[in-house]
Amino acid sequence: MTGEPKAVIMDEAAISRAITRIAHEILEHNEGADHIALVGVVRRGVPLAQRIAEQIYKIEGVKVPFGSLDISFYRDDVTRAIAPVLHGTNIPFSVDAENIVLVDDVLYTGRTVRAALDTLMDYGRPKTVQLAVMVDRGHRELPIRADYVGKNVPSSREEDVRVNVSSLDGTDSVEIWDSQNNAEGKGTR
Repeated sequence: MTGEPKAVIMDEAAISRAITRIAHEILEHNEGADHIALVGVVRRGVPLAQRIAEQIYKIEGVKVPFGSLDISFYRDDVTRAIAPVLHGTNIPFSVDAENIVLVDDVLYTGRTVRAALDTLMDYGRPKTVQLAVMVDRGHRELPIRADYVGKNVPSSREEDVRVNVSSLDGTDSVEIWDSQNNAEGKGTR
């Protein structure tokens, strides 16, 4: 990746606080940890979901089921990609009658979430599906909203909002980049 971000809007401490707050909000909304399962959208949604699950355990003493969802073949732009990168879905529990919390890094147009919903429904019929994101940057093209948001980040369509997680990127941060510096395609959903 070349260049520098225009701005760093969340650092490691801010992301940690947001994860803790989201975990508390999930527990409050669902009246505890019973029948909650977290499913991270591959890639950066997975480590975020794992960290939320760890926070729920610290708060409630309950290990909630955790899985990952690869939406590669459910995206509406899959025909544009020459060869989508497959990471595999791993949902080691039944989604039937559970309150599933989908976790992703950036909510933008809503198309990734739509693909995640389509993918998830192939695994069963959840009681509810809720959405947690680290960043909601607006510009929706579909009628989708997050139930739990780490930070709302107004941005222009000419900017990229990138969520970095330490397990994949070596650091925890949220950055705004000019779109011409979008070498990795992060945060453009």
